[in-house]
Amino acid sequence: MDVQKIRNDFPILQRKVNGKPLVYFDNAATSQTPIQVIDTIVDYYKNYNANIHRGVHTLSQEATELYELARQKIQKHFNAAQAHEIIFTSGTTHSINIVSNGYAQILSKGDEVIVSALEHHSNIVPWQMMCEKTGAVLKVIPMNEDGVLIMEEYDQLLSNTTKLVFVNHVSNALGTVNPIEEIITKAHAVGAEVLIDGAQASPHIKADVQALDVDYYVTSAHKLCGPTGVGMLYGKQSALNRLPPYQGGGEMIAEVTFEKTTYADLPHKFEAGTPNIAGGIGFGAALDYLNTIGMEEIAAYEEQLLKYATTALNNIPGVKIYGVAPQKTAVISFNVTGIHPYDIGSILDQLGIAVRTGHHCAQPIMDFYQIPGTVRASFSFYNTFQEIDSMVEALKKAIQMLQ
Repeated sequence: MDVQKIRNDFPILQRKVNGKPLVYFDNAATSQTPIQVIDTIVDYYKNYNANIHRGVHTLSQEATELYELARQKIQKHFNAAQAHEIIFTSGTTHSINIVSNGYAQILSKGDEVIVSALEHHSNIVPWQMMCEKTGAVLKVIPMNEDGVLIMEEYDQLLSNTTKLVFVNHVSNALGTVNPIEEIITKAHAVGAEVLIDGAQASPHIKADVQALDVDYYVTSAHKLCGPTGVGMLYGKQSALNRLPPYQGGGEMIAEVTFEKTTYADLPHKFEAGTPNIAGGIGFGAALDYLNTIGMEEIAAYEEQLLKYATTALNNIPGVKIYGVAPQKTAVISFNVTGIHPYDIGSILDQLGIAVRTGHHCAQPIMDFYQIPGTVRASFSFYNTFQEIDSMVEALKKAIQMLQ
């Protein structure tokens, strides 16, 4: 990988913040967008802007072709069996809500569903709402001090009344890579379906949904160098056909009368209304960009960044890293003894370093550690070792100022 050449693809990395060169370490929240994707979105609005699927005119047909080509790119990237198993959504949260809303009409009182202690709020709250509607029981796979799920407890939670298991592939707060292959296999053994939240994994790990045999896999384009406001719900054809539609409107229907409406086939059944057409096309372009570099190459380089940063931070007195799982992506959550994470983040920003502070929409994790939040530095393939050095020096200055 030629990291400097890659960095030239990202216009925002040329910015200065507070007079300092931008060091962007908030990639777990949103990755940056390369010029190739930006140009694709601009090209759509300049040359193809029209509503899709319903038009006989040239612009509509060309826009439809580009949009459906993007769906095929997503299908190929995640190795879905069929393109119509890829549902365009507004993002991971929307994707999860489609499934939870469908299950709210399927589950019965006393049915059990399982979530993990490592989840983002987006993979907790929709299921709590579903349980309130249905009387289903929510159970939680606990975690240990290393930020690793206690799989022996998962074994005890599973039963013939388990209907659905939903866990993230990677923890957004700690970077822990969960053993989803084992989770899926054991859930299927008791007849339960599995939804995997892949939002944090997708930038680092190329999931093969057929090899995983997962029922649902969800992610967002903006984690993958794509635009915001667009994402994907993958579902096995059999699973998606069993779910009722999430929204009603145009495009998702086969026939409408005032007496009865019949729904369209997949994927349109779940794609009511005019979609984010430019976003979908941009999603496809982002995957093209990542695959040109190579996902294995990206993962290997990011692993080097993670090890380098972990060593450097561990050498600073008072720094405590949360989440030390053997399998991690390039995320480090840490605190400095006696200093609030918000104060650290504010001073780092003054020095041009963009990190995330707070509970990272994973409040149960912070409650487990009995802390208000952490400073989170998350790395991407366009980051450098020199940028990590800059963060470390800035952190030392912040500690001197605040202690």
